[in-house]
Amino acid sequence: MVNNKHIATFILGALAGLAAGKYTSMSDEEKEQMMNNLKAKANKLKEDASNSADQAKDYFSELATKGMDSLKEHFPGAEKWMHDLFGSKSADTSDTAADAGKTEASPS
Repeated sequence: MVNNKHIATFILGALAGLAAGKYTSMSDEEKEQMMNNLKAKANKLKEDASNSADQAKDYFSELATKGMDSLKEHFPGAEKWMHDLFGSKSADTSDTAADAGKTEASPS
């Protein structure tokens, strides 16, 4: 049975064959010009992606700061609540172990 994956593979193969035929029929100058154009487009795409990643990092950093400020404004105990909820587990477990040691060591 033929499905979409088979059709797509056939179409991509046909296009690759046409592109290879076109490339072999080009002159050396046209091949060099095409390669230079592809390199320029790839470098532009890489530069745009890098700039977008930097902008996204700045955006999320700003969003986190503004979000926490807004949360503090509308929920004054938010910072303590977040620390209690997401605080470091190592500090919590050491406190728990210390508390457990105290109860075991003190006979009642």
